[in-house]
Formats: sequence, structure tokens, C-alpha cells
Amino acid sequence: MNYDDPLAYFITWTVYGTHLQGDSDGWRRRSRGQQNPQPRLQRWRAERLKHEIVLLSPADRTAVTESCHQHCRRRDWKLWEINVRSNHLHLVVTATGYAGTTVRDQLKANATRAVREHAALFRDRPVWTSGGDWRCVNTDADLDAVCLYVREAQDRKEFDVE
Repeated sequence: MNYDDPLAYFITWTVYGTHLQGDSDGWRRRSRGQQNPQPRLQRWRAERLKHEIVLLSPADRTAVTESCHQHCRRRDWKLWEINVRSNHLHLVVTATGYAGTTVRDQLKANATRAVREHAALFRDRPVWTSGGDWRCVNTDADLDAVCLYVREAQDRKEFDVE
């Protein structure tokens, strides 16, 4: 994979507490990719949550979507697709000259601010799980595939709450 100048980044992050390590719906370990379910690890992580799990409302989701669009316009980044769900979000963005981590972190910070301005419930607690995932998209075929996934496949997942 070429990390120097990808065509786009496919970025994902999750709502606090909704996708724990060991999760039976799938989870990723940093630098090791997809991992098998580990129920004991998931229970251990769940017991250590410091805050209640709160899903994003439709209004929260709209605020996040708008903040990502605004940030991309301000930075002159191309936002190909975005899908904010109740428990996670996916987006595809071209941000030439920026590292994937930087792009993810800037968008996530602005999304956090938007949610906290909109919903007082999130003001003194985390909105998101720390970190998140980003992958380089290096071909037009891969760009088409991830955009299709973000746009359509999310509605077919049983475990996502609308």
C-alpha cells in the first residue's frame, strides 16, 4: 500500500463503548487487523467503562455530518461519502498532503465539538472511543468500492441501531 499520497482515506471511528475489544460483531487491533471475538475480553472492557453508553440521536448525527462537510470545505478536502450511524461513522475523504491520522483526528475533533454544542449530555464525557481506523484508498476501483460500502452497505447491517 502507498501511504505517501493516497487517492483517499477510508476513515471509521466509533461511539464510546459501542465497539469494545473482543466484540463478537468484529473488532480490529491496531496494526494487526481484524480479530476473532473474545467474549472475556469484551466483558472485561465493558466492566471498566467509566460512562454509560449513549448512542447518537438523529439530530446528533446531522450535526456530525454537517461539521465534517464544513471542515472539508474549509480545508479544501474532497469528502466523497459520509455515513454517520447511531454507534459509529464511516467517511471517505481526499486530503492531499495530510496523513490519515491527522485527517481522522481533525474531523473527529470537529465532530466532537458539534455534538457537545448540540447535546448537553455529551459535554462532560467522551463521545467517541479513542483513536479510530483509517486506510489508504489507492485505486479508482477501491474508491468506488469503499464509497459504495459507506453509502449502501451500512443499511444492511443487523447490529446497527437506526
